[in-house]
Amino acid sequence: MNDPLLARGKVSIVIPYYNQGLTLPETLASIEQVGSDTIAEVIIVNDGSNEPATCQVLKHLDTSKYKIVHQPNQGLPSARNAGIEIAKGEFILPLDSDDLIRRAFFDLGVELLIQNPQVGVVYGDAEYFGERTGPWKVAEFDWRLLVLRNYIASCALYRKSVWESVGGYDGNMRLGLEDWDYWMRVALRGWKFVHIEEIAFDYRVRQGSMARGTERHLTEIAAHIFAKPEYAILKEFRNQGLELEQLLRRHNSKEYKVGSSIVAPLRKVKRLLFSPLRGRSTT
Repeated sequence: MNDPLLARGKVSIVIPYYNQGLTLPETLASIEQVGSDTIAEVIIVNDGSNEPATCQVLKHLDTSKYKIVHQPNQGLPSARNAGIEIAKGEFILPLDSDDLIRRAFFDLGVELLIQNPQVGVVYGDAEYFGERTGPWKVAEFDWRLLVLRNYIASCALYRKSVWESVGGYDGNMRLGLEDWDYWMRVALRGWKFVHIEEIAFDYRVRQGSMARGTERHLTEIAAHIFAKPEYAILKEFRNQGLELEQLLRRHNSKEYKVGSSIVAPLRKVKRLLFSPLRGRSTT
């Protein structure tokens, strides 16, 4: 959808928020520090928080600077959808309420999207902080690798029209990895992904985080994702994933290219995946 009411070239930052009162002020301070004129708005979706400290933080936020949406607890993907639904920016930047944003998406990502209509998603590297420190270097886009595991963070810049084209995040995925499902659906529709080799955000590592809980439910989550009709063509490929992942690790290249022993079947899958699409490519 090409909505003429969207603020062209502007970014809506969408922050789902559930009982994380102690971290949100730091997240908002990072946005203030970026200070980019490409930021159209900051939308905070309170997903039914009931923790006193969290409610106090919300109560004292400046509503002239932040748009606050309240909803009953429905889970992270539904909270993201609710914020994006009302977003006025042409571009969307999801940001978790305990992470910190940097300038790369605004200095590089916005221009990439403006200049390249076929590009739907721009993602970057990150820096760990909290219980783990150091760089998080992310691979260049490879849909074959994406089928095997989630390696693109939810904090990535994309067009609102991308979100519209896939129907948003799966609201049933309250256990996590909704971004993995989302990126695969985006890729299947032919949108191009671009990786910028800059630290685009800081990712907090802490005890009790949703990401750690998700690891315990990985098999269940993957079963839910790959039971969807749109993924039927990938089932056989994914069933060979263990062998392929071992080859990818052994090869250990930036582009995650695979050996000649599996090139032929991969090309067959790729033809099946993208032959109906026209005008856009994920490679």
